Amino acid sequence: MVLGPVPGAAADNNWWEPTARPAPDSQINVTGEPFKGTDAQGNVRGFVDAHDHIMSNEGFGGRLICGKPFSDAGIADALKDCPEHYPDGSLAIFDFITKGGDGKHDPDGWPTFKDWPAHDSLTHQQNYYAWIERAWRGGQRVLVNDLVTNGVICSVYFFKDRSCDEMTAIRLEAKKTYDMQAYVDKMYGGPGKGWFRIVTDSAQARDVIKQGKLAVVLGVETSEPFGCKQILDVAQCGKADIDKGLDELYNLGVRSMFLCHKFDNALCGVRFDEGALGTAINVGQFLSTGTFWKTEACTGPQHDNPIGLAPAAAAEKELPAGVSVPSYASGAQCNTRGLTDLGDYAVRGMMKRKMMLELDHMSVKAAGQAFDIMETENYPGVISSHSWMDLGWMERLYKLGGFATAYMGGSEGFSAEAKRTDALREKYNVGYGYGTDMNGVGGWPGPRGANTPNPVTYPFRSTDGGSVIDKQTTGQRTWDLNTDGASHYGLVPDWIEDIRIVGGQGVVDDLFKGAESYLRTWGNSEQHKAGVNLAAGQPSSASTSEWWNPFVSFAPGLAFDGNRGSRWASEWNDDQWLQVDLGSQQLVKRVTLDWEAAYGRSYRIEVSTNGTDWTTAWSTTAGDGGVDTARFAGVPARYVRVHGAGRGTQWGYSLHEVGVYSS
Repeated sequence: MVLGPVPGAAADNNWWEPTARPAPDSQINVTGEPFKGTDAQGNVRGFVDAHDHIMSNEGFGGRLICGKPFSDAGIADALKDCPEHYPDGSLAIFDFITKGGDGKHDPDGWPTFKDWPAHDSLTHQQNYYAWIERAWRGGQRVLVNDLVTNGVICSVYFFKDRSCDEMTAIRLEAKKTYDMQAYVDKMYGGPGKGWFRIVTDSAQARDVIKQGKLAVVLGVETSEPFGCKQILDVAQCGKADIDKGLDELYNLGVRSMFLCHKFDNALCGVRFDEGALGTAINVGQFLSTGTFWKTEACTGPQHDNPIGLAPAAAAEKELPAGVSVPSYASGAQCNTRGLTDLGDYAVRGMMKRKMMLELDHMSVKAAGQAFDIMETENYPGVISSHSWMDLGWMERLYKLGGFATAYMGGSEGFSAEAKRTDALREKYNVGYGYGTDMNGVGGWPGPRGANTPNPVTYPFRSTDGGSVIDKQTTGQRTWDLNTDGASHYGLVPDWIEDIRIVGGQGVVDDLFKGAESYLRTWGNSEQHKAGVNLAAGQPSSASTSEWWNPFVSFAPGLAFDGNRGSRWASEWNDDQWLQVDLGSQQLVKRVTLDWEAAYGRSYRIEVSTNGTDWTTAWSTTAGDGGVDTARFAGVPARYVRVHGAGRGTQWGYSLHEVGVYSS
């Protein structure tokens, strides 16, 4: 069969081809018109990369990632190695940690590219604009550009040319992303005409995709957002800093973010990293906070990543004399640190601004608490963008209306993981995505080998069938996924074809529905309205109320006053209850409980139409405090009661707020 491009219904004078591409430049090696419009059901089509770092070369002090995604001076300037890597990479210090060995490599980029970009070369540019263009031409329609940096890595890295302040780097990366949009626009004749479109709401994203272009969403992944670090467990920020920071990021166009990343901060504890990289990051944790990671036995089936124990000599040299990385008990795999009060405030602040929360780097304890908060509001804006969230919570995410992707791993592993969660996606009618994490110092799929029995055969057709994709050439180098692996962003379409061959068309079909599912999560977050609390301000009563301070009240009504600073508290006995009169019979489907430290281990939600005859609508014997949400089939009730059967502490039961909802 001879492959050739399928003509579009209207040629539009080859709208997808620039009128003034720089010369010389990278080739795209894709022919055919990018698909437009929606499917028969009105859904957008296309792949979504929910986790990429286009501008990370501007973070970490400006010299950790060598090369730039674009340059007005052309590709020879954009794709050149860092000066300190010459002549043989001997001073590529970070390569010693991330790749092992001696870090040596041929430092030349354009036009030879002998040693980079490569699937295991973690400190060289992989997001050149033309490579992203190739991925777009191959069917990708959403790209989340996470603005990223790390102040500690910047501070200990010898070669930097700017401040290590994290928010300064985030602002610069946002500006550079807008500059890249203007750079592409210029090739196509002016503002708004290029394929690279930064979007700030889901409707705008849908319009961009219907035009056949790439919708670019700004996110943030940094360790100390808004200056919210902690030193010796003391927060270095307050609520005003969080509000100011969230407002600034929103105004920059940021619509999703991580609240913690790599290091514990004033907002939350992190999931650990493994191996030598984990040890290096634990060193960074100490340098940033004055404390190493602390572990405990997990209380449930979810657990954090195995903690890094392998030596990382280059990083450990940065520790003060007499200080060493501690050892950890094999049975203690959970971070002791969860979501702090400031972290709780930040989650609620993101919900208020209709932003999407990334959970992947949160510790199990922190992620569980964040889930608790979002479940009280039925808030759908929750994202797992690169496989770090515990699989046991995937249904919890889908139930809320969230979106999940898997890390860009080898086609065999990625396909197996996709099939493992296929039943859940079918149950909730959602598509799938991937998180490439390119320029994110993570490593990417290696080659399956020239002799693999089922290789990618070039050229091949795009998933939609409208384009033909050949091997990618930049300068004197041509990449073949079979022998080079996923070396740069331009090989994303080749990797998807590899998934089709190895994992089957079904996996790719799920990926092709990813853009629609991501936009549903985003759109539903924008349209979310907090449910009406039917119990707010209504008459209430309790079995008992604690009384020990004549100046402080713990009356029942304080659990229904809309103020998390007040609370009802019972006497210190197991059998206690708190009830509210809704005023008239209502349909009740959900009850939320915001516990103070004195929580119920065993309790039930009871309902009544007359205040005398009670029915149990929901119960648990495994309460763990924090924020709980009880969901059940809708029942008619005028009275709702929280009935404690067993305390979780030596004290009584104490609730900041109780919410009763009909949805």
